[in-house]
Amino acid sequence: MLLDAIVLAGGRSARLGGEPKAALVREGRTLLASTVEAVEDARRTVVVGSIPANLELPDAVLRARESPPFGGPAAGIRAGWAALDAAGGPVCDFVLVLACDMPSVRPLVDALLGWAGSADPGGWSGAVAVDAAGVRQPLAAVYRWTSLTEALARYPRPEDVTGLPVRALTGGLRLASVHAPPGSTDDVDTWEDAARLGVHRAAEQE
Repeated sequence: MLLDAIVLAGGRSARLGGEPKAALVREGRTLLASTVEAVEDARRTVVVGSIPANLELPDAVLRARESPPFGGPAAGIRAGWAALDAAGGPVCDFVLVLACDMPSVRPLVDALLGWAGSADPGGWSGAVAVDAAGVRQPLAAVYRWTSLTEALARYPRPEDVTGLPVRALTGGLRLASVHAPPGSTDDVDTWEDAARLGVHRAAEQE
């Protein structure tokens, strides 16, 4: 199975006062570094967003930016897809899509990859995580490359997906459900979330 990954790090972090989620730290690691590490089995990984200059990424990690900036996660997925497509090489089987603000996402990545690597995926377009409350999480999902390409073909220009909900982008896809391991989809939207999950500004770790 050939798998690529798109890591989304392009939000405004409005409820965090503009503090970039990617640069927040848990147990000495930034959320972005932890997410990139969680997808280390991917052939190629692209990070989409404005990455703070002090954040280092492995040389092999691609970078992209949605156009216009802050166009939303669907725009980020399109920008990541375009960067992977432009990189050339054999077309991958699946592409993993993750937001960068889930500190405990690694067990979920393993579950999604386990689904993708199953012998008979049954013609599904991909699989999306379902959290403990039964809510589907489209930014914690694995999509067939061909299915995601077909979904994006309905929006040929970058501006066509600006502000588009990801559920609208992927609404025509036949997506299986993967039950998320406990806590693996917990994300950092507010400082209250950050405190609960043990996440801090980098300066607070020094």
